[in-house]
Amino acid sequence: MKTENRNKFALSLLATAILSAPVAFAADPVHGEGIADALADSKVNLSFRARYEGVDQDGIDNTADALTIKSRLTIKTGSYSNFSLGLEVDNVSALIDDYNSKTNGNTDYPVVADPKGTDVNQGYVKYSNNGFSAVAGRQRILHNNQRFVGGVGWRQNEQTYDGIRAQYKAGALSVDYSYIHNVNNIVASNNTGEFHLANVGYTLSKAHKVAAFAYILDFNTGATNSSTTFGGLYNGKFGPVIVNASAASQSDNGDNPNSYTASYLNAEVGSKLGPVTVLGGYELLGSDNGVAFNTPLATKHKFQGWADKFLGTPGDGIEDVYITVKGAVSGVKLSATYHNLTSDVNGIDYGSELDLVANYKVNKNYSVLAKFASYSADEHATDTRKLWLQIAAKF
Repeated sequence: MKTENRNKFALSLLATAILSAPVAFAADPVHGEGIADALADSKVNLSFRARYEGVDQDGIDNTADALTIKSRLTIKTGSYSNFSLGLEVDNVSALIDDYNSKTNGNTDYPVVADPKGTDVNQGYVKYSNNGFSAVAGRQRILHNNQRFVGGVGWRQNEQTYDGIRAQYKAGALSVDYSYIHNVNNIVASNNTGEFHLANVGYTLSKAHKVAAFAYILDFNTGATNSSTTFGGLYNGKFGPVIVNASAASQSDNGDNPNSYTASYLNAEVGSKLGPVTVLGGYELLGSDNGVAFNTPLATKHKFQGWADKFLGTPGDGIEDVYITVKGAVSGVKLSATYHNLTSDVNGIDYGSELDLVANYKVNKNYSVLAKFASYSADEHATDTRKLWLQIAAKF
């Protein structure tokens, strides 16, 4: 049986188990009562996200127009003997589909990576007791700021992970380890392999936190993404001054045909000045032997510009010098970021980007958002402008 079919079969069994739990234990009054209580404590949530995305990209005659709706059903049972179950199903439909979803064959349009379809976003069994928890199945995994491991939650189909995750928290210490055998990515395809994801965090004080991480990735296909990464980060505040820093080293792993050791650095300094926060930063994804530091499991949309021109790090690496100004006016959250993007080696000027966003929470159920990205190319890709208009609802 193919890997994709095996994964779907396993998730179908899990979904069946969740839905049939009352029947399975009905014959045993003791178990039946406990299961009934757990089901009575279950939470069912619905959410909807309608979004227009328009993309005007030099070099492609057609402008992409995508009007998509994500519908999500989330079920979480109560606890029985410290065990609980979770199921989350997403459907993405398109009212306007003049775009390249990467799966629909519309290659004469710019990419909007929101393919139509229905997907099991999460399906898991969870054990939790005295600061320890373990989750088996398809699940969401977000580490730190998602620079190395994330869910790409901006896209309509979220990236989730199939495997086992164990977490432990005691006081200021948190330990998080996952063994993953499949990554269910944003275009609903499977990236199989053996992936070890580890993160240890420690809260020094209310204002200072540190973490160390290790990511050992061995892909069955796309072996150039196989790598070993070790690093650490710091988040802190010194009065009104905000300081964030991270460093890591990455080398080839598994069947990667390349031999390299590349560095990652990120440093941010900022301050809140009345209602406005200003943050300046530098991020380096280094290059070695023509191979660049890569983060295949990251929420890449958050970094190096929302136009997504650097989802794959160029072989010469990348340096991103950026400044962000954000605040709020009459309940509307506003943010503007400017990126200046160059290579790590060979002195290449990639270009610059301006990103703008306005977000307003109408009430606890509804929110609206407008977002814009403009990438001005120099020696990389082409000029690209993107506009998003979004309405979200959750119940």
